Amino acid sequence: MKMTIEELLQTQYWVIDILPSQVSNRAAGQYFAVDEFWGQEPNRSAIKQKQVNVILKLNCYRDIALEDEANVNPPVQKIADSMFAEHTNLLVGDALIVSDPEDTYITVYNPDAKLLDLVRKLAMAEGLFVWQPKGLE
Repeated sequence: MKMTIEELLQTQYWVIDILPSQVSNRAAGQYFAVDEFWGQEPNRSAIKQKQVNVILKLNCYRDIALEDEANVNPPVQKIADSMFAEHTNLLVGDALIVSDPEDTYITVYNPDAKLLDLVRKLAMAEGLFVWQPKGLE
């Protein structure tokens, strides 16, 4: 039985991010200033392109469906356009990948070990990192 998106959102998750780990709220750096910088154009689009690259490469190995589509493996341009333009839920087997055009990260819910390993490798190839938020390990 497949889980609903609402159920998947309650499972363990990992983040594909520009930073290698979660930043503590007690960190001495200037996280919010850096986050604001990366959230502005052209930086945000450059990060989103890396995220899209991860997903499209993943689609070479795994079937992907957009939340609102019954058909698996829609045209790759449709996946890319969706990730750049709107909140996008991508179903990959029993996992869910959530992307928002305003975010510098994407979230992977409920990946099995093989999917997580593959996502880590693909993210690394794009200069991104995969980590699990503290308290969920």
